Amino acid sequence: MQTRLADFIRETPEGREADAILRKCVHCGFCTATCPTYQLLGDELDGPRGRIYLIKQLLEGAQVTARTRTHLDRCLTCRACETTCPSGVRYGRLADIGRALVEERVGRPLAERIERRALLAVIPHRARFAPLLGLGRLARPLLPGSSPAGSRRASRPAPGRRHAMHGGCSRWAAACRARSRRASTRRRRGCWTGSASATCRRRLPAAAGRRAATCTRTRTRAR
Repeated sequence: MQTRLADFIRETPEGREADAILRKCVHCGFCTATCPTYQLLGDELDGPRGRIYLIKQLLEGAQVTARTRTHLDRCLTCRACETTCPSGVRYGRLADIGRALVEERVGRPLAERIERRALLAVIPHRARFAPLLGLGRLARPLLPGSSPAGSRRASRPAPGRRHAMHGGCSRWAAACRARSRRASTRRRRGCWTGSASATCRRRLPAAAGRRAATCTRTRTRAR
C-alpha cells in the first residue's frame, strides 16, 4: 500500500511505525473472514481492511469525523485478523495509533466520556470488577431472555494439543473456577495447558484511544 503521510505525523515514531505497517497491506481481504464485526454487520468499514483505509486517510491529513470514530470504536481489538494476514500486518498496533489520533481530533459527548472513564476505572482492577460482576449474576435471572446456567456445551480439546487460555484481569474474575476445571480436564486428556496473559491496564487505555504504552508481549506459562 502506497502512503503519503501528512507533515504532522510523518517524522514521529508513531508515524514511522504506522507507515511501515500500512506498506505491508496488500488489500487481499483475508482478514475479513475472521473479523467478528465484519461478519456481523457486513460493512467494509467495520472490517480490518476498511479500518486500515480510514486510518490511512487520517494519517494522510484527511478530515476526521464522528463516523470514523464509530467504525474504530466497533473494533474489538481481538486481533483475529492478524492470524489470517499473509503479509503480517500488525493491525492491532495500527488501530491503537489511529484511535489515539481520532480521540484528539473528535470530541465525545459528556455522558460517553463519563461512561468510558468508569469502565477504565473498574474493568482492569479485579478487586473492583469481581464484586460488581457478582451483583450482576444475582440479578441475571430477573432479566428478560436470560439463558439458564450451564446451557452451553463445552468444546472437547483434541488430545496432544497445546492450549493457551487468556488470563486477563476481567477473565479471572468472570470464570476463575471454570478455568481451573477446564485446565484439569485438558490435562487428563493429555493436553498441555498454558496461560497467555497480557496487561489489561495498559491495553485498555490504548483501546480507548489514549496515548499509552501498550503491552504486546505475551507470556506463556505452563500449568
